[in-house]
Amino acid sequence: MKVLIIEDHQELARNIHDFLAREGYICELSATLEEAREKLSLFQYDCILLDIGLPDGNGMNLLQLIRAERQQSNVLIISARNGVDDKVIGLEKGADDYLTKPFHLAELHARIRAIYRRKNLGGANIVEFNEISLNTDTFEVRVGNSPLDTTRKEFDLLLYFIVNKNRVLSRQSIAAHLWGDYTDNLANFDFVYQHVKNLRRKISNAGGTDYISTVYGLGYKFNSHKHEPE
Repeated sequence: MKVLIIEDHQELARNIHDFLAREGYICELSATLEEAREKLSLFQYDCILLDIGLPDGNGMNLLQLIRAERQQSNVLIISARNGVDDKVIGLEKGADDYLTKPFHLAELHARIRAIYRRKNLGGANIVEFNEISLNTDTFEVRVGNSPLDTTRKEFDLLLYFIVNKNRVLSRQSIAAHLWGDYTDNLANFDFVYQHVKNLRRKISNAGGTDYISTVYGLGYKFNSHKHEPE
């Protein structure tokens, strides 16, 4: 999962970043509204952690912009303001949850996972597509009755494909989703090809159907129906 942390308190932002990074998330930081707007105009995020009180403005204005542009990112407000009115306004403006500072990082993580399950996975921690199933709590993959030995990146890649099935995903978007925005300046994305190749091979060797097809010149697509081998 790719997370944008919009927080001007450097120590708190770094603590959140380091905690979520240890949990396998791709995390990026913004300390101002302007920096956050720039990142949001260039990249997609699964979840945005949004502080309201920022040095150059109110985070609620950014929340309104996110929803006005129909961005699909989940938004979790993290704020020292604990009044009921603040929470109601934040939720009415489109936030998915509101967490009051100070908070335990474990609770923050649980809220992020709960939002993602609710909005992206129908509230379940088991994601199933035909013979393939993924457990987002244990990061286990099964093909039929057989466990699949995947790396964390391969797990995240397969989940990304299934959540976006029948959509063409560019190599660049896959790279940014799994490795972060530093990939934006890379000359090529051959490493994405290798990860996709390994994932397809493992699924096929376990007796599963290869649903992933190459869309030449564009990227890859996870098909909801069987396609002819390439």
